[in-house]
Amino acid sequence: MSIFIYLIVVRLYELGLARKNEAYQLKHGGILISDPYYHWIVFIHLLFLISLIVESYTSHQWQQSTPWLLFAIFIVLQLCRVYVIKTLGRLWNTKVIINPTNGERVTNGLFRWIKHPNYWIVFFEFICLSLMFHAYMTAVIFPLLHVALMTKRIPLENRALSLYDEK
Repeated sequence: MSIFIYLIVVRLYELGLARKNEAYQLKHGGILISDPYYHWIVFIHLLFLISLIVESYTSHQWQQSTPWLLFAIFIVLQLCRVYVIKTLGRLWNTKVIINPTNGERVTNGLFRWIKHPNYWIVFFEFICLSLMFHAYMTAVIFPLLHVALMTKRIPLENRALSLYDEK
């Protein structure tokens, strides 16, 4: 149960941080890119948490012990998530915001090796958390939904980021 509380608290914190970063970026010349899929992304994340809780509870899997390997993978994923947020600093956001006049494209940290590392982290979180709680339907459905949404979101971000390349 404590992992569920952790997930809710962390996601709420991240939304608050994203709002603060959005205000900062817009105040300093940032441009908010319209994303018709943003609300779907938020909805899928919320639905994932609900599905994870409901499926694991109804199958009585809260009484099962947590597989330690999956828990270790989850911790590594959390550390990667924090690393990505720290790497981006005030540029980190849940929305697509760019500042082509004052900013530069981030190419250090995980971004040196992986494009859009946070989306990969979320993909593996969906799988890992679901398997930790024996929520097998959730483990299949939500990574697939995430991939479907990222086929829209990543090209949108790439087009926005291409403005940095035009300087």
